[in-house]
Amino acid sequence: MKKKKINKEKPLQDNQKNVKMQKDTNTQNEVDANFEEKEQISAEAQLQKELKEEKEKYLRLYAEFENYRKRTAKERLELFETAGEGVIKNLLPILDDFDRALAEMKKNHEDELAKGVELIFDKLKNTLTKEGLKEVVVKKEDDFNPEFQEAIAQVPAPSKKMVGKIVDVIEKGYQLGNKIIRFPKVVTGK
Repeated sequence: MKKKKINKEKPLQDNQKNVKMQKDTNTQNEVDANFEEKEQISAEAQLQKELKEEKEKYLRLYAEFENYRKRTAKERLELFETAGEGVIKNLLPILDDFDRALAEMKKNHEDELAKGVELIFDKLKNTLTKEGLKEVVVKKEDDFNPEFQEAIAQVPAPSKKMVGKIVDVIEKGYQLGNKIIRFPKVVTGK
C-alpha cells in the first residue's frame, strides 16, 4: 500500500487564505461601516439643513403675519376714527353758513335771534366734536404753512412784516382725528 503523503503546506495555505479572506471581509466591513457612517452623517447634515431652512421659512412667515396683523389693526382703527368722514364733510358748509348767519345777525343787532341760532349752532358743533371733529386754528399774522393751509389768493402785504404771513382767513379748516379733512383757506401777503 501506498501511503498518502500529507501535504502540510496545503492546510497552511488554506489557513492563510482564510485569514486573508477574513481580513478582506473585515476591511470590506470597515469600508461599509465607514460608508454607512458617512451616509448617516450626510443624511443627518441634510436633515439639519432642511430643518434650518424650515425654521427660517417659519420665522419669515410669522413676521409677515405679525406685520399684516398690525397693519390691519391700524387700518381698522383709522377706519373707526374716520368712519363718518363723508357725512361730516357734508356738514362743514352748514357750519360755515351758521358762522356767516351769526356774524350778520350781530351786525344787524338782532341779538335775540342770534342767541337762538347760536344755541343750535353750539349743539351741532358739540355733537361733531364728540365725533372727533376739531377746528384747525389759524389766525391773521400767522406764518403761512402750505402743509396745513391752502392759499387761495395773494395780496400786497399791508406792511413788510406781513410778507409771507396770513392776511385773512376766508374759510375755517377742520380735522377729524389726526387727518385734516378740509384745509383752512387763507389770503397771504406778498
